[in-house]
Amino acid sequence: QFLGSTEVEQPKGTEVVRDAVRKLKFARHIKKSEGQKTPKVELQISIYGVKILDPKTKEVQHNCQLHRISFCADDKTDKRIFTFICKDSESNKHLCYVFDSEKCVKEITLTIGQAFDLAYRKFLESGGKDVETRKQIAGLQKRIQELETENTELKNKVQDLENQLRITQVHASPAGSVTPKSPSTDIFDMVPFSPISPQSSTPTRNGTQPPPVPSRSTEIKRDLFGAEPFDPFNCGAGDFPPDIQSKLDEMQEGFKMGLTLEGTVFCLDPLDSRC
Repeated sequence: QFLGSTEVEQPKGTEVVRDAVRKLKFARHIKKSEGQKTPKVELQISIYGVKILDPKTKEVQHNCQLHRISFCADDKTDKRIFTFICKDSESNKHLCYVFDSEKCVKEITLTIGQAFDLAYRKFLESGGKDVETRKQIAGLQKRIQELETENTELKNKVQDLENQLRITQVHASPAGSVTPKSPSTDIFDMVPFSPISPQSSTPTRNGTQPPPVPSRSTEIKRDLFGAEPFDPFNCGAGDFPPDIQSKLDEMQEGFKMGLTLEGTVFCLDPLDSRC
């Protein structure tokens, strides 16, 4: 049974957990008096975190990442109570989750401890490669998004230039006059583009010059559209968004802090013992 979660001021500590348990037990007592039942949940524990699911629909109600869990304890006085403290990913507040289990309280506590130990060993064995890989992926995703935006802008500019050329050609040709086109011009009466020779400065038949077409960049480090080619090997640590960098740093910090496992003795009020 899931009694719920409540915000706590500290990431660990027996007194902190005791107050949270007392608060949620009192809330359950009020709900029972109103005819509400305590919901049952299913726990999935892995090296990635603890998931709280609906036992029927398997819908994930809470997903607590393992490196955010800082404290785990079972109550020696009430052997049905199990708790852990986790830092919320959105609000960055510390939340204490409280559960009531008839048989497997100790097993749950030990399983979370083992999962944290395995995750930390894997983190050390990889030498931080997992974090570096995620950084590179984040940098590549950011660069791809930037290139897509630049590509869209360049397409719009090319379309605008084509529209301007068409409008200029319509104004340049007298209405109703049809003249044979020179083999050296295209359907818009423009000199065909040659990548070898520079743009022809020959005026159109009415003596006007067509709008200038932006010249290509002659720099070696630029592509057809004038953008610098992307080199994934030059993707440094500062190329990915600050929010991704902060999450990766938080993951390293969370594993370095470790997990505190403690069998606590809660001195609850008489009201709590009747819940």
